[in-house]
Amino acid sequence: MFRHPLRSLLSRPVLFTHTRTPPPSLLPLSVPRPAINYNPNYYSTRNYRYRTMATWTNLIRFIAEEDGQEHLGDVDRSQYPDVGLSIHDGTPVTARVINGTVFDGVVTDKVLTVARLLCPLPVSAVPIIRCLGLNYRDHAHEAKMPIPDVPVLFIKPRTALTGPHPSKIVVPKAVQDGTSDYEAELTIVISKTGKDIPEDKALEYVLGYTAGNDVSSRKSQFENSQWSYSKGFDGSAPIGPVIVREGVLDPHNLGIKAIYNGQTVQDSNTKEMIFSVQHTISFLSRGTTLEAGTVIMTGTPPGIGAMREPKIVLGDGDDMKVWIEGIGTLVNKVHYEK
Repeated sequence: MFRHPLRSLLSRPVLFTHTRTPPPSLLPLSVPRPAINYNPNYYSTRNYRYRTMATWTNLIRFIAEEDGQEHLGDVDRSQYPDVGLSIHDGTPVTARVINGTVFDGVVTDKVLTVARLLCPLPVSAVPIIRCLGLNYRDHAHEAKMPIPDVPVLFIKPRTALTGPHPSKIVVPKAVQDGTSDYEAELTIVISKTGKDIPEDKALEYVLGYTAGNDVSSRKSQFENSQWSYSKGFDGSAPIGPVIVREGVLDPHNLGIKAIYNGQTVQDSNTKEMIFSVQHTISFLSRGTTLEAGTVIMTGTPPGIGAMREPKIVLGDGDDMKVWIEGIGTLVNKVHYEK
């Protein structure tokens, strides 16, 4: 019988719940849900700077067809509602070039065509990847486990980072043991360095949101509780395809799915998250510096391969997708290292 490795750590009732009321959906896009939960306060006084500066809202990093060089770009989502699927399906995608970095970039009028989509963050810009375990109520119910009182933290090294198609999920030779698994996750990117961040200031430290897949080796994870080892291999943290600027979407009311070889295997909503984005950032910064560029993977909903009957294992050549409402689809093939 499957026994979740957090079971022995969690025995008390939840002390924190997220009660934020999500805003109404605005500006629907052509994605597999009827509407996108855009934040109506995005164009409020609080976000006036986004209206008066050429600041990106949907950032990609890519190689351009025109010059073969790496660029940052801002994608028009009214033209390309799902950049990841468009690129995967061979649809030409253009973007307005961003001058600067992901943290200070300004959108120009120059338009280039995407030849290859890259991870939206270069590895050099990411100091660490912090991850939460058991952060969805429906996943806790599936695992028959108590709701945790505080976020459960583990880390991945930045070398685990990879991007969307044509980048691949890499299963190293050391763990080709029939237990490789997927975890669809809303992923936060930190915009500026902070420590002991109060919850009411936490969103000021968020650059934006993207889709992520916390690829895991369950045998290594469960046998010896080696979370960072079993989840930290090179290529085990694909993210993308875009980073959506904080304030554009409500991160607490987004559909989230994992799709394995065309079959939807996870299907939930981020409103099921136990700990809000604000609480997570505040907690992770207690006595610890959160550096700009830190990536935070916020946990996964029910339906992971290890808990399904029959179990699902990522095999060489398998197709894996993570879809998040308003962000798009992270597409990867699985590759077994030779």
